[in-house]
Amino acid sequence: MPGNMPVCALVLLTFFLFLLPLVECGSACQRLGEFVPQVLETDGDVIIGGLFPLHYIASEPDHDFTAQAQSTTCTGFDLRAFRWVQTMVFAIEEINRNTTLLPGVTLGYRILDSCDHVHTSLQSALSLVNGSSAFQTDQSAASRPQCLSRAPVPAVIGLASSTPTRAVADIFGPFEIPLISYFATCTCLTNKRVYPSFLRTVPSDIFQVQALVQLMADFDWRWVGTLGTDEDYSRYGIQAFTEQLEAWGGCVAFHHTIPKVPTPKQIGAIVDALEVSTARVIVVFATEGQLLDLLLEVARRNLTGLQWVASEAWVTATILTTPELQHVLSGTLGFSFRGANISGLAEFLLTVRPSPSPGSAFTNQFWEEQFGCRLTYGDSEDLGRPFCSGLEDLKLVDSSYTNAIPVRVSYNVYKGVYAIAHALHSLLQCTPVGSDKIGCNTGSEFTPGQLLHHLKSVNFTNQFEEKVYFDHNGEPVPLYDMINWQRNGRGGIRFQTVGGYDGSAPLGQQLIMDRNSIEWTGRQSQVPVSLCTSSCPPGTRKATRPGQPVCCFDCLPCAEGEFSNTSGATECIRCPVYYWSNVERVACVAGIEEFLSFQEIMGIVLVTLSLLGVAAATAVSVIFFLFRATPIVKANNSELSFLLLLSLKLCFLCSLVFMGRPSLWSCQARQAAFGISFVLCISCILVKTIVVLLAFRSTMPGSSSLKRFGPPQQRAFIVGCTAGQVILCMSWLALAPPYPYKNTSYQGGKIVLECKDVWPLGFYLVLGYIGLLSCVCFILAFLCRKLPDTFNEAKLITFSMLIFFAVWISFIPAYNSSPGKYTVAVEIFAILASAFGLLFCIFAPKCYIILLRPDLNTKKGMTGKTGK
Repeated sequence: MPGNMPVCALVLLTFFLFLLPLVECGSACQRLGEFVPQVLETDGDVIIGGLFPLHYIASEPDHDFTAQAQSTTCTGFDLRAFRWVQTMVFAIEEINRNTTLLPGVTLGYRILDSCDHVHTSLQSALSLVNGSSAFQTDQSAASRPQCLSRAPVPAVIGLASSTPTRAVADIFGPFEIPLISYFATCTCLTNKRVYPSFLRTVPSDIFQVQALVQLMADFDWRWVGTLGTDEDYSRYGIQAFTEQLEAWGGCVAFHHTIPKVPTPKQIGAIVDALEVSTARVIVVFATEGQLLDLLLEVARRNLTGLQWVASEAWVTATILTTPELQHVLSGTLGFSFRGANISGLAEFLLTVRPSPSPGSAFTNQFWEEQFGCRLTYGDSEDLGRPFCSGLEDLKLVDSSYTNAIPVRVSYNVYKGVYAIAHALHSLLQCTPVGSDKIGCNTGSEFTPGQLLHHLKSVNFTNQFEEKVYFDHNGEPVPLYDMINWQRNGRGGIRFQTVGGYDGSAPLGQQLIMDRNSIEWTGRQSQVPVSLCTSSCPPGTRKATRPGQPVCCFDCLPCAEGEFSNTSGATECIRCPVYYWSNVERVACVAGIEEFLSFQEIMGIVLVTLSLLGVAAATAVSVIFFLFRATPIVKANNSELSFLLLLSLKLCFLCSLVFMGRPSLWSCQARQAAFGISFVLCISCILVKTIVVLLAFRSTMPGSSSLKRFGPPQQRAFIVGCTAGQVILCMSWLALAPPYPYKNTSYQGGKIVLECKDVWPLGFYLVLGYIGLLSCVCFILAFLCRKLPDTFNEAKLITFSMLIFFAVWISFIPAYNSSPGKYTVAVEIFAILASAFGLLFCIFAPKCYIILLRPDLNTKKGMTGKTGK
């Protein structure tokens, strides 16, 4: 309807209510306009209004403002709504018979049809509060009961749908007229600044949404579709459900809106979307009338396997339990309002009878709809129906009207009427039974605002042991029954209670259900699965897909050193220090410690090579000692040769310090032993080279250089060169000594035990010092390589230095790129290779002459002057 219609209605209402205080209760009222609604009423001291959707189809009014607006024509009689009406009548009559509640005060009622439409609801609401009543216009002041309320209707029970309720509550709010709804659940009505006089006996949708999301969580339904209509109830409900579902971690796979008057093409498009979707759970916020066409198309296509989750608006809708829908909807789950078996209600409902009297229009329409006939005095225009006798037996009918065990929405109507009665009891200061003066204070009139004040503070426990009160938002205690649609064995559907939800209970105890008693869609024995992607197994983690909801993801294995021991992990957990993930990435195991061991093959090979080197150097030492008197040994300075052989043995032996489990002493000793032993070795070779060079120069006339570099000077030179390395090593170890370190940066769960160099430059200085002495030795030996002697030791030294350089130059990149224990193995190999190179290059030719060519081991052989 146009947006200015509520404003027009507000203006009219203001005008009429402004006149009401000026009219005495005993004076006659005048009806303005031509709106003469059908009404069900009974007079009393206090009249309670009622607005019910007795019809669910209303024609759209013509608002061209060129003629007086006509009354809206309503069709489609609702049997359930008529049961709600009769429940209100039953509750009022029960209260009037009660001697303890409102003693001496009679309640009346005036019930109108809202047609479940905004326009008709506003017309009926204005008719209620303006006092357009047959009792007020047709009866004299003397014949009417005493008037206690200044307003014709001080409180209204209604309405069912949220959108009409908002319109009426918006009108009633400024005048403080209480409106107690029994079925309007929209969260939007909680706003007390906009709807200050609105209360309800039905929980707000916010609690139903919480229950639905908890249901999704309990069954791990993360990929859910939603269906709704273009009304406040559906819009606000689905919006709240979507927000809470996403906050929990679920996703809405799709949302489709059912038009108010859907065409077959629109219905087909929605069903097409349901067929192709991977979501197996569908949450629906709508009424049964809005769903019927869609579900019929779903049933026609035999679209089974969908788990329907119903909102309270249709979870107990008998109209949807027809045989053609049972194979689709059996197994439906949802939450319904807490029901009750109201004593005497079922019998009261069966006492209804049609009548030609003017006030029986609703009853006559109900009778015609219930029995599919038409009364001679009824309103039915369907001439194809047979005539009713009016004597048909309601006991033989099973319908949504007669099925009153238990009642749910009717129970909300019942509680609303009793809430008004208890508020009136407090407002009129009624005295309890047993006191001296039984009765209520009826000496003065009250306003709707005064009744609203007492309604907000009402608090009583009814005969069903349920506390009835309204919180600061006008909301009741949020109690729901969990309903499951199950086949009853007689070709029908029964609404089986399988659990409940109490919104006032502590977290974790709100939803209670019996899983074993639930019948799933298609009579499956297992809980339906509705996931975009199945939960990631242990050992993997979620990886979201770009541009897709968070429920659609890939499962990636955890990286090395990480694990996940639960399903659906979003992140992998890093293992503690010195632990590593197992092959399945589901747990951490202690890392495997790795170092160059004496027991492994590589260690055995290196130890063997080291011992062979020591043995070879020892053998050469023995040979030189046995043949120390021969010219070739004497010519090579036997003292230097023995010292050089000793240093080579130390070089071979120092490689053993690099092996085994690193400790503090081995980490500090290995580089110092390596550096000092090699400097001693190179110093001896350097002295040999200098001696050869000086020996050549001493053959020149007047040269005395060899005499100035005698054995004392040679020893001092060796000690001085070695002392420099000793000082460098001691400084390095004193300032930044290496220490044992467990290196976990390598892959494969290995913990490499190594010596951590706090100051790596120290190692390269030690190595550089060795390289400096080697370069000097190489240069001097290179200069002496062409001396005229038959046996020129300078050539051997030059060649040995070339091998030494080749080994250590290739060592540096290999050392930096080798992983784990292979770093140590590369250094040991470099030590052994360079030591073997020096040993064989310098001493192998001499041993060859000593052992195999003794003829060259003479002075003449050494000078090349042997005879031919």
